[in-house]
Amino acid sequence: MSLADLTFDQWRSFDLPAARRFARRVAESTGGRLVAVETVEHLGAPLHRARVERGGQEFALVPGGTVTLGFDPERWRPAPEQEADYRESLEQGFGHGPDLRSHLALLLSPRRTVTLGAVLMAVEDERLTEPPAAVPALLAARGLRMPGPDEWEHACGAGADTLFRWGDECPLDRIPYDHPAGPQRELNALGLRIAYDTYRSELSGDRTAVHGGDGGESACGGYGALLGWLPLATAHRGHPEYAAFVYGEEGEDLYGEFSVRPVLG
Repeated sequence: MSLADLTFDQWRSFDLPAARRFARRVAESTGGRLVAVETVEHLGAPLHRARVERGGQEFALVPGGTVTLGFDPERWRPAPEQEADYRESLEQGFGHGPDLRSHLALLLSPRRTVTLGAVLMAVEDERLTEPPAAVPALLAARGLRMPGPDEWEHACGAGADTLFRWGDECPLDRIPYDHPAGPQRELNALGLRIAYDTYRSELSGDRTAVHGGDGGESACGGYGALLGWLPLATAHRGHPEYAAFVYGEEGEDLYGEFSVRPVLG
């Protein structure tokens, strides 16, 4: 079986020795070396984390298959404290729509089913060294590419259908910037350091979306606690105006503020 054919269910079905053998073959086929394979608990079942190093950069194995992505606000039941926090933000002039669900519907990708190949994705995002338009060619020269938006979202959530990769709730007494020990600082289920800092703005193959953060806008704007955490939501793709800014003329001059999470292969 090739890496691209590996599904989430197949990866879970391997015992640890079999997972190590498979990951070692994948590492060798890409000119890299296997760093580690460990097993963690995720969604009530064991899940392997595999890390491969190539050229001084570490990549995590992200199994694929037919997966469900996005978020359906209508099916979600927010906690009363979350609704109250959003109402406070509305009173301060922030938020999109009369209630929390309408706000989420604008900024989060819709619920959908897609089929993805397994990939090796960089454990850490990296700052751009050139404007966004130049990124695909720069990565290709290193044997890498940008992730697709569905690949990014799947890698972040790792099968979880919750608002955030760690669950549906977030601290409401502080925003991520003020919470260095919060859940966003932990590696995700696949070993990626992802959706961890709202000051990040990760780019993908979708020029209408920005992932993993909003460039710090929510933190600097004083949007409120919940709205301060939402840029870290797995399905968050940001306000269309922000994506237009990133990929527009103004973004051309601020490319060092944005990042990309390369895919190997």
